[in-house]
Amino acid sequence: MENVSVVRIFILSGFNNTTNYRVPLFTFTLLYYCVILFFNIALIMIIILNENLHEPMYIFLCSFCMNSVYGTTGFYPKFLLDLLSSSHEISYEGCLLQAFVMYSFACCDLSILAVMAYDRYLAICRPLHYHSYMSKRRLSQLVCFSWLTPFCIFSVNVVLTSRLKLCGANIHRLLCVNWIIVKLACPEADTFLNNIFAYFTIFLYVSHGFFIIWTYMHLVITSVKSKDDRAKFMQTCVPHLVSLTTFVVTIVFDLMYMRFGSTDLPQSLQNFIAIEFLLIPPVMNPLIYGFKLTKIRNRILALVLIERK
Repeated sequence: MENVSVVRIFILSGFNNTTNYRVPLFTFTLLYYCVILFFNIALIMIIILNENLHEPMYIFLCSFCMNSVYGTTGFYPKFLLDLLSSSHEISYEGCLLQAFVMYSFACCDLSILAVMAYDRYLAICRPLHYHSYMSKRRLSQLVCFSWLTPFCIFSVNVVLTSRLKLCGANIHRLLCVNWIIVKLACPEADTFLNNIFAYFTIFLYVSHGFFIIWTYMHLVITSVKSKDDRAKFMQTCVPHLVSLTTFVVTIVFDLMYMRFGSTDLPQSLQNFIAIEFLLIPPVMNPLIYGFKLTKIRNRILALVLIERK
């Protein structure tokens, strides 16, 4: 087969400037990863074990935290191993797998945020029909949609990338990203299908964004009419808005830099831009929802008081 990659190992050159502070960076990263796991798994277990929280909003939140665990596990263990290693290499198959995890994690986040916005729209704008619309079957369909859609889309992306013959093995990052691998393709390689599918993916997830904007336009219009709706909006929609804003800012920064960024920036700043979506949202989201949502906050306080007794 002529159009098959002959590159079997990639070099992650984003680690070039980490040699002098490898040990403190490893220690801090390990602690930070443990914090991410603790906050997200704690919230998952609180929701699973408490039957009062078996409602659509909390099930979507549980799915949100599971996705954070999934995405960060695709990056941090390999990153920690690379910090202890003198050679920062990743196999061709491992790189494709990591690229798949990173993309599916990010898009799954946006899909979950979209179904959470739909849930809030029904709860505030269509309260009388909420339970008929948000049945157990509909809930299962929405959870499956938010997970399976990114998985299917990026499975196709990875298959399209795997057919390319590559002429480079140097990735100027701390992790593998599908678009960077495509850019390593030989000049004669046909990347037309990759580009078409990339634009389709962008269109699909930009439409998610417009759907969220549409739901919030209705939420705001409805909330200003009623004091009760305003209170419900402030309690349940503000955490969602903060999560959405954080996600959009971190992802847009990364995408804009990946497509149009300058290589003259310091390597440490380039690395931060590349992984900020794995640094900020996975910690901030469980904290925001844990403190803002009354039922979860009360459950956490109850557990703390029990421990003290």
